[in-house]
Amino acid sequence: MEQQDDLYFVEQVLAGNKQAFAFIINRYKNRIFAIVLRMVKNPEDAKDLVQECFIKVYGQLDKYDRKGTFASWLYRVSVNHCMDTFRKKKVETVEYSDETGGGSLTPEVVYLQKEKYRQLENLLATLKKEDRLIVLLKYTNDLSYEEIGEVLDIPVHTVANRIHRAKNRLREKLKREEGGYFHEMFRI
Repeated sequence: MEQQDDLYFVEQVLAGNKQAFAFIINRYKNRIFAIVLRMVKNPEDAKDLVQECFIKVYGQLDKYDRKGTFASWLYRVSVNHCMDTFRKKKVETVEYSDETGGGSLTPEVVYLQKEKYRQLENLLATLKKEDRLIVLLKYTNDLSYEEIGEVLDIPVHTVANRIHRAKNRLREKLKREEGGYFHEMFRI
């Protein structure tokens, strides 16, 4: 159903209805932001890049060939735009500090959430960039191996191998380190 809606709105935009693009933005802005934020680790840079991604998507909408899902094509354009930006500007990442505005959350809960997020980011940072991106596409955006292959233009078996290797690396790292939230998940 989502693909049919996407195709309808893509057709509307291509027919001249610029307002239809707002639907596409609203549907995908949070997903694209999540990917980009994990790539740059800076919310302000991520916001700028997401805007640039949607501008690029709008300009290239006529190039969507409908061979895969629109979501996969959108992710591919966005990831490629970010990678191009990194190469051009040599973007430096800064530590992301999660601003959790919890009205009913106690300071202890907020602290534990931030600590859990920090530990996860540290774990993911130990992976190679290409493996980290695949893991994020799989577990943050719930993309299938086929969709990840489409986004990154790599074979499905390569996606599966990289995810398997990345999970093994994370598991081994957690076995060597004592303590921490994620250590308990991989105890033997």
